[in-house]
Parts: sequence; structure tokens; C-alpha cells
Amino acid sequence: MNSHHAAATVLLLTTLGLIAVPAIQGDELTYEFEVEKAAPIRNESLQEVSGVTRSRLFPDTFWAHNDSGDKARLFAITREGEVICPPFLRTCPSSARGISSEWEGHTIEIAMNYDWEDIAVLDGHLLIADTGNNGNARRDLGIYRVPEFNPRAVDKTRALAFYPIAYPEQSMFPAKEWEFDAEAIFVADGQVYLVTKHRASGSISTFKPGAKLYRITLGATERANLAELIAVKDDLAVVTAADVNPSEELLAVLGYQFLWLFSRPELEGEHWFSRQVGRLDLRKFEMGQVESVAFTDDQELMIISEPGARFLVRWKRRTSEPESK
Repeated sequence: MNSHHAAATVLLLTTLGLIAVPAIQGDELTYEFEVEKAAPIRNESLQEVSGVTRSRLFPDTFWAHNDSGDKARLFAITREGEVICPPFLRTCPSSARGISSEWEGHTIEIAMNYDWEDIAVLDGHLLIADTGNNGNARRDLGIYRVPEFNPRAVDKTRALAFYPIAYPEQSMFPAKEWEFDAEAIFVADGQVYLVTKHRASGSISTFKPGAKLYRITLGATERANLAELIAVKDDLAVVTAADVNPSEELLAVLGYQFLWLFSRPELEGEHWFSRQVGRLDLRKFEMGQVESVAFTDDQELMIISEPGARFLVRWKRRTSEPESK
């Protein structure tokens, strides 16, 4: 980070602490945003949403899951926040549309929700990131692979594989630097990426600026798949989720108080942090603790907070520079 950026900072007030985040000069002016408060998720079983992603096989379907400590289960929801279930089951007391506020989710067998943080789709399979690592001491991090199933026809399925992962830079558990908690996963060009969330060493509730982008090659199931460091960005903070739009031209990275947009890397290859085109200050909208984000299409994304509140975000390219204040 050069001295010009280091001198300009904004304060990020999280629910758990105060962080100084380097300000962005210029890049964030590319897009302007519109935020709509949407209908909340009305299902008592899905109130701590930690991850969401758009289905690639079924229209108007998004896969979601709860945070750590929940059962190993997934929920399918619509863009309107309705929970989908198999209408032929007694546990889906609803109309023939297969919508129920009482559905308790699709069970994922041969799996455990130790700390599920995010979800993505790859080649007809759901990737569930059990990569939460608040204390930076876990040695059982990994990603589940689950076949993407029809939520109106199936009530449960099984995990086909669990891919253990490890960070080559971490040799102590807990680590000396607490930078090995990944709460964001996304897939682009058939590659799987994780984004980390950083804390002050020794303090779960004290965050610090910075995030790292790793690529994971999912292959081994009996030994750790090593994460490869791709990029570091000092002006991201408290990253909780990420997603790429359907055309794979934009990456959204969600934090407790900001949403960042990045355009596809060109000469930089995999360096998805290299071309920031937007930043939205979420503090203006009283969203609560936001933990999940998914594109609904190329020009809109959905943010869900842990109480089940939902927000739709759209953007457009600025036609002129905003007036200076």
C-alpha cells in the first residue's frame, strides 16, 4: 500500500469492534448503487443464514444454509425469500407449489456442520465451505461436495466427498497471525477460491483490515489439499461472503459494513482483487450482521443478514463524476 492510500482511511464500525480501513481513491466511482429492502425469509429454521448461491439447474432457486452449530442441512429459497420443499411430503404443509414456512430443510447425510460459512456451485455440484476458523486452530477444515438436487422432489441427499484443505503458510495452531479463517467461497473459470477474514492475534472479537485470495484444487480426500495464495488486499475487511455473477464478469465481496465489486481480471489472470469498480457502504441501510451474498442475475445481487432480512442491490455505471463535498 503506498503512502497516499495509507494516509487516507475510513473507520469501519463492526458489531464487535472498530477497524481502520484504507480508503479507495477513484475506483469506487465506477458504479452507483440502488438498494431495495426485500421480503424477509419467513422460516424459523432458516434465521442464521451464513451462505447462499444461485442454482445452475433450477430456475428461481437459491441454496442457503445456517451458520455453525446447525444440523447438516440445506434450504432452497426463491428470489422472493420463500422456502422450497417437496410438496408430496407431510413435512411440507403447503400448496402444490412446494412452498412452506415450516419446512426444516434438506438433510445432508455423511456431513457435519462444524462451521459452514459459504456455498458455491461447480459442475452440477454444491460446494459447502466448512472453513470457519475463528480461533485459527482448526486442523479439519474442508469443503463438502454435494450433488445439486431438485428441492421439490428430494428431501435429503448425501455428501459425495469431503476435501480437506490446509494453508501452507500456517505452521502453528492457533496461528501466529490470525489470518486463516475463510468465510467466503466462489467459483470462476472452473476454479475454486476462498477469501479470508482477519483478526488480531489472540482475540476472536477484534478484527483487522486485510483479506487474502486463495485458490483450492479439489482432488485428494485422504490428505490436505493445499491452498495457493493468489493475492492480498489490505483495504478489504471482515469478509463474510463472495460470489461471481452468471457471466463471470463481476465478483462481489461482502463484509460487515461494505460490499465491494471487482471486474474480471485481464492481464492479471486470477488476481480478482486487481480491478475494483464499486464499493457500497452498507451502514446506511441498517442491514444487521450480513453473512451471505449471491447474484440473482448479471445486474442484481441478494444480501441476507443472519436474522433472515433480505436486500436486493442493483448498480449502474456512473455517467459523470459525483460533485465533491
